[in-house]
Amino acid sequence: MKTIIEPFKIKSVEPIKFTTLGEREDALRRGSYNLFLVPAEEVLIDLLTDSGTAAMSADQWAGMMRGDESYAGARSFYRFERAVRDLTGFKHVIPTHQGRAAEKILFSLLGGKGKIVPNNTHFDTTRANVEFSGAEAVDFPTAEGTDPDTVAPFKGNMDVHELEGFIENVGAEAIPLCMVTITNNSGGGQPVSMRNLRETREVCRKHGIPLFLDACRFAENAFFIKQREPGYAHRPIRDIVQEMFSYADGATMSAKKDAIVNMGGFLALNDDALAQNARNLLIVTEGFPTYGGLAGRDLEAIAQGLEEVLDEHYLQYRIRSVEYLGEQLTAAGVPILQPPGGHAIYLNAKKFLPRIPPAQYPGQALVVDLFRRGGIRSVEIGSVMFGKYGTDGSLIPARMELVRLAIPRRVYTQSHIDYVIEVVIECFEHREELKGYRIIEEPPVLRHFTARFEPM
Repeated sequence: MKTIIEPFKIKSVEPIKFTTLGEREDALRRGSYNLFLVPAEEVLIDLLTDSGTAAMSADQWAGMMRGDESYAGARSFYRFERAVRDLTGFKHVIPTHQGRAAEKILFSLLGGKGKIVPNNTHFDTTRANVEFSGAEAVDFPTAEGTDPDTVAPFKGNMDVHELEGFIENVGAEAIPLCMVTITNNSGGGQPVSMRNLRETREVCRKHGIPLFLDACRFAENAFFIKQREPGYAHRPIRDIVQEMFSYADGATMSAKKDAIVNMGGFLALNDDALAQNARNLLIVTEGFPTYGGLAGRDLEAIAQGLEEVLDEHYLQYRIRSVEYLGEQLTAAGVPILQPPGGHAIYLNAKKFLPRIPPAQYPGQALVVDLFRRGGIRSVEIGSVMFGKYGTDGSLIPARMELVRLAIPRRVYTQSHIDYVIEVVIECFEHREELKGYRIIEEPPVLRHFTARFEPM
């Protein structure tokens, strides 16, 4: 197989800042050892997230210039609406400024005290919006999906058997909707199979429960289905995407992922009454229903991005780039969640730093060391992000202690990734020197964004 090259040429560049070890240590102290609080200017390679960090295409930038900024009924909205409807088949398309705004509207209407929302695995903002409404967020990953070392094609799947038993136990009337996150971000960027979507749909339909998709990375998920699921190898990506959405009653999406833009999202659904209520809430919180917190130029860029993300040359490059990073780290003995996911490599911090207990946040220790040694910004996805406190104040740790290296779309070249590999390996070789961290200040929700730490 020939080298998988980037399916684009570089037309505009942005300089990055090189720093010394001392400068990076000072930045860490000023940011209280939370990489969210470190200025981006101090970061050399930014793998904090793939959300809103993509490089847009020439056609997307051209669309930004064509954007119709009319307050109501803008031409750009109708192009955006057509693009979303063509992919999803949903009747109602409601733009929002990003995915969590769509979640906020959805769970404000369907959540509430006494309600329970199942998911294969909720990501942070989804869980926060469910819980903020007063409802309970419950995860049903498969057993293989919670084992970082197991290699399986669809580790992001919903445990359908457990889901059905749960519904029968608590009663369908307590469950306003069920969600499936594609790809499963908290589970390591792992894909969900078409068969699993169909089986989840059957369970939901049997009990009269609407099924929604958290569709941030729908195209990456479709590409994995094409690669790994029998019967899909010769199906166009667009057809696979449309089949995925056909099993759902609605979807939320952060367009900042697979629409390859810097801002935007949507809520899409079929239920007329729910859509009317959602638009009413949208007007209060986001804006008129034909712009929903976005400029016309943003709607144009999203519509174009939803076309570009279906290009199989792009998806092959995207998935292979992440896979390359995973292969090189694995060859060096670095423990990662296997197999490599669609948008990120997840370092297994529990195996990387077995001496540091969950209550001292091994993932955070690794995040800090990656920045300290190489100026690489990553994010902890473990007991900082998902840990809870028991009634006695003790930490209830997350299932897995991971560090995510999220790869922005069309931003970094292979030489940047090779540098990341070198820094991660250096951290691994000096892992015995690392110590844990304690939280000295934290908010009541989504603490990983603004918590402050100090070394143990």
